[in-house]
Amino acid sequence: MDLIPAPRVVLLDQEGRRYAFGPQGPSLGAGPGTAAVARRLRAELGAATGWDLPAAGDGRAGDLRLRIDPDRDWDLGPESYLIDIGPDGVELTGASATGLFWSAQTLRQLLGPDAHRRAPATGRPQGPPAWSLPHGTIADGPRFGWRGMMLDVARHFMPKDGVLRYIDLLAAHKLNVLHLHLTDDQGWRIEIKRHPRLTEVGAWRARSRRGHRASPLWNETPHGGFYTQDDIREIVAYAAERHVRVVPEIDLPGHSQAAIAAYPELGNADVVDTAALGVWDDWGISENVLAPTEAVLRFYEGVFEELLELFPADVSPFVHVGGDECPKAQWKASPAAQERIRELGVDGEDGLQSWFVRHFDGWLAERGRRLIGWDEILEGGLAPGAAVSSWRGYAGGIAAAEAGHDVVMCPEQQVYLDHRQAAGGDEPMPIGYVRSLEDVYRFEPVPPNLSPEAAAHVLGAQANVWTEVMENQDRVDYQVFPRLAAFAEVVWSWQPAPEERDFAWFEGRMAAAHYARLDALGVAYRPPGGPLPWQRRPGVLGRPIEGAPPIV
Repeated sequence: MDLIPAPRVVLLDQEGRRYAFGPQGPSLGAGPGTAAVARRLRAELGAATGWDLPAAGDGRAGDLRLRIDPDRDWDLGPESYLIDIGPDGVELTGASATGLFWSAQTLRQLLGPDAHRRAPATGRPQGPPAWSLPHGTIADGPRFGWRGMMLDVARHFMPKDGVLRYIDLLAAHKLNVLHLHLTDDQGWRIEIKRHPRLTEVGAWRARSRRGHRASPLWNETPHGGFYTQDDIREIVAYAAERHVRVVPEIDLPGHSQAAIAAYPELGNADVVDTAALGVWDDWGISENVLAPTEAVLRFYEGVFEELLELFPADVSPFVHVGGDECPKAQWKASPAAQERIRELGVDGEDGLQSWFVRHFDGWLAERGRRLIGWDEILEGGLAPGAAVSSWRGYAGGIAAAEAGHDVVMCPEQQVYLDHRQAAGGDEPMPIGYVRSLEDVYRFEPVPPNLSPEAAAHVLGAQANVWTEVMENQDRVDYQVFPRLAAFAEVVWSWQPAPEERDFAWFEGRMAAAHYARLDALGVAYRPPGGPLPWQRRPGVLGRPIEGAPPIV
């Protein structure tokens, strides 16, 4: 079978028998608790096939049957599922509603690439597709509970419809976390009603550098956008119906120039004219950071109060606070910041950064939420419930796990999808490390030197998509796919050691069916042979540039 991610157990009928659905399609028998999955099948599978999927009549089981059976001995956890295909039809059983939903995604793949279209692909010379399934059994469940992608909508804004589309793409690959990077120096993307200038001013920049920050080119078109609170409610609800958890990120105390441009009193006004600042139009890390004052804490508490209303705890227990890459020059030069260091008794400017994070760690914990932040947050000590996104390699994740903190592994060297996919000048933006499809397939979330107790704290992993050089949806698609398919298999399937993984088998499944699925879904992925002519961007500098020393 050409399934991606690969299921744990597949037992096929040795005689090659198949169950063929009739021209009108199957009747649907939906057991207790399965209504949401039945609704999704009617909407998605029904659109692709033209089937109505009517409810099975009284006393009939249905040709396609949905069940939830939490009492079965599911050794692969609550997201497990079982698919049985035989002469009497197809039965999907989940350990939970989530497991049943994943079984429906497998069913779509089994039916072929056309099952991912939005209308029947009829009228071909060979006639309409024949909808049939091989007799057999599939038993499956994920390796990790956190299988995510971080999408940076701050550097380049992705309109709401694009976010909803990416939720569908995550769900189709059995990924279950969308981490939204909502604020940065280059833009503030979420409406906060008590602080309206965050979006009136902070959501818009006058221009954008075209290419890496070494590039001399500029796009002089103003850029911006934001999600209203109703947009966020829609995104969260849309994701929840597809069993995807949305984790919001509000970055502090660094990466905050957009907020300071909107409210200059948030910045270090004793050393810089904050009233003259605009939303940053360049890439990299701005020197303009939050002032270490009680007033700034109260401001951001107001931000988080509205955020928690939009992301309910049962849907998103985690809140990401960033906490990374905070330049200290302004604090060093600021008499007010130096006085604050003395008042708080913290360890210099690094202590101020930790003070910000620890404050919101406690503030969120009091409200039943869990803080998660980039691995710099370890440097000042964390409350027991806080978690760490390990991006600077594995070291931060190892330290956090050994200290008893939960960890999401997302090391830049392995799973930053803004990094280029091949060497040479054809890549549309040669950023950073070369990380090919095979490199991502060999990523291992659990370092081999972790103790078993520490390894249990690895919640899973996520691939990070930073959008400085991705100005539209097609550019995001190109960087993300097909590598996200390899990542999905790493975090879902029960894998051998990286060097023992059968990449040729994975590549064969991609060629046999999965590229066609991505085509049906309208994904502008990077073809195996390299970028198509319109996917290249000649003359736009990346990093490293020609003649520069290699990145190590």
